[in-house]
This record gives sequence, C-alpha cells and structure tokens, in this order.
Amino acid sequence: MERGFKYRIYPNACQREQIARTLGCCRFVYNRALDVKKSAYAKTGKTVSWAELSRMLPAWKRDSETSWLAQADSMALQQSVRDLDRAYKNFFRRVREGGKPGFPKFKSRRHSRQSYRTNGGKVVDRNHIALPKLGTVRAKVSRPLQGRFMSVTVSLDAAGRYFATFLCTDVPTKNTPATDRKVGIDLGVETLATLSDGRKIGNPRHLKKYERKFAREQRRLSRRKGTRRDEKPSDRYLKQRKRVARIHAKIADARTDALHKVTTMLADENQVLCMEDLNAKGMVRNHHLAKAVSDASFGEFARLLEYKCAERGRTLVKVGRFYPSSKTCSACGHRLDALPLSVRVWDCPACGAHHDRDVNAARNILAEGKRVLSNTEGTAGHAGTVAAVPA
Repeated sequence: MERGFKYRIYPNACQREQIARTLGCCRFVYNRALDVKKSAYAKTGKTVSWAELSRMLPAWKRDSETSWLAQADSMALQQSVRDLDRAYKNFFRRVREGGKPGFPKFKSRRHSRQSYRTNGGKVVDRNHIALPKLGTVRAKVSRPLQGRFMSVTVSLDAAGRYFATFLCTDVPTKNTPATDRKVGIDLGVETLATLSDGRKIGNPRHLKKYERKFAREQRRLSRRKGTRRDEKPSDRYLKQRKRVARIHAKIADARTDALHKVTTMLADENQVLCMEDLNAKGMVRNHHLAKAVSDASFGEFARLLEYKCAERGRTLVKVGRFYPSSKTCSACGHRLDALPLSVRVWDCPACGAHHDRDVNAARNILAEGKRVLSNTEGTAGHAGTVAAVPA
C-alpha cells in the first residue's frame, strides 16, 4: 500500500528563495501549458498531449524571455505538465460520470497553498532531509520512511509553514495481533463517537475554543486595504492574513491530532468495526448543523479509520445512512415511527427496554454490520446497508 510521510521543514533564507522560485516556475509552466492546450483546441479541435508539452520545456528554457526556468528543478517542471494532464483526465472522467466539475483553471500566485512535486529527495537523519536544488534542509523527522520511495512534495501553507511529504509504496502492513472484538460506532455532534460497548468519546469542539479570537482577527483583516477584489493588498493586510491563517492551522492541527488518536485506538483494539456511511456533504448544507458537522469532521474520521483498518488487517463495515439505527430497539427489534433529534433517551413500547439514543444506535449498527459479514438472508438492500470493506 502507499503512504505519505509528512515532515515539517525549516529552510534557511536561500532555500526559501529557491522554493519560491521553483513554485513560481512550476506555476508558470502549468499556466502556459494550459494556454497551449486551450489555444490548440480552439484552432484545430484537437488537444496537445503531455508528452508534446514535455518536449516544449527545453525550448522554453532556451528562450531568452523564459530562460529563468532553468533555475528550477527540471523534474518539478515536468511534473507540472503531468498534473495538468491529470486535471484534464479527471475533468472528463467526472463529466462521463454525470457530475458537473469545473474545467482546469489557471493557477494564482495568491493561492493559500503552494506546492511542487519532484522525484529526488531522501531522509538524512532525524533533523535533516535532502532535496533537489535545496541541498540539506533542517527538518523534524518524526518517523522513519517505510517502503519504496516514489516522490516528494514540497509545500507552503497559508500560515507560512513549509512541509515535505514523501510518498512511498509497498509500505508493509502493521504487525497488529488479531483480536475477536467487534464494535459499532455511532458518530454525532454532541459526542464525537459512541461505541456499542457503552463508551462515549467526547467532541473536543476545537473551533469553539478559538471562535472569539478567530472572529476578532477576521474583523481586523476586513478593515485592511486589500479585502476588495480590485484593491492591491497592503503589507498590513498580508500580515493580518497570515495571523488568521495561523489560527486556522492551529485549529486544523488540533482536530487532526484528536482524530488520529481516536481512530488509532479503535483500529488497534477491534478486529471488526462497523460505522454508518454518513452523507457529510449533505449535512453541511443544513445551516443549523454546518459549523458543528465541519468541526467534528465526519468525513476525515471515516477516511482515517478506513486506511488504518487496511494497514492493520482489520475489517471495516459501512452501514447505509438510511438504516434506522436510532429508532430501532436493539433488544427486541421494534421500530418507532418517529424519534425527534431532541429525544436523547427513550423506552421501547414493546419490551420496555430503556435506551440511550446513541448507544442504542451503535449497537444496531454493530448488529447490521454482523449481518453484512455473515450474508444472512434479507441483508442485501436491507434498510440502506451499502458496503462491507474488508482489509
């Protein structure tokens, strides 16, 4: 399997200048290649392949007007052309699938995140990595590389932080001992995850902790010259924008750290994990829940849990979003006609069992997941059950 190993790097002034130069060159090559493709299609009705565009690169470097392209990493420039080709392929693939994707756009130098990818690079020791055109760069190597190295992406985020992400393939799976434990997981806003054994994992609500500070800095940013589209950003605007970005980064880092800890614990402890296949995008469209759902990051929770189950040899079962897990009695199977979201505990009218709403839902999700794995009669299409994802 493929894995990315992301390290924070601390380039010196000369290295930062070279990174900025390479980012600018890659952006120029991408935009010029996009212009060539669009112009060729407008004139002849045919596109230009990435191989033809790659053969144009040496000529662009020899041109007196664009000779500065030779100062950048050649592999990074070629990768920009490949990225454009991939963007075209993804666009037409989504069109064939019936979606409404946006056509590839020209890249802006003011984009919040800048990056380039190259084929060279290695980890020197715990405090240094080596990158093409940059040499040895100070870094925080938090874990060793595993598998076979493929490429490295150098990125600059809106908060002014630099990262190097090494992509490796053939990464060995974790030697995690097998267990007979199975768990159902019910995701929520008040409680991030409720487990079928009765445990509840609280929602840290990282955004709420920084909400007042974040709003104050946003108001300051709105008063700086450069907020409007036709205004040239002032130095104070750029500085304030970085302050706002740092708060964003702090919230995102805290949220990601919490999700990693929870999903790692779940994948380590259980052999079979059953969870609901929530429509996170649809939930965000509800303006009453959008902020809370985004802060909880249901989609990221599912993504992390899925790849961690795969690398540990666990089985992840996804139960359909329309499965009535909350209003079905986990003791006798009686289903209520309705159960408002405000009702957190209820008693079954058939058997008299007293239920905590979230714990009951987690137990029903576990039971439905077991039915999926055992392929019992009536499982196919049962109440929206959609998939079983074995590792």
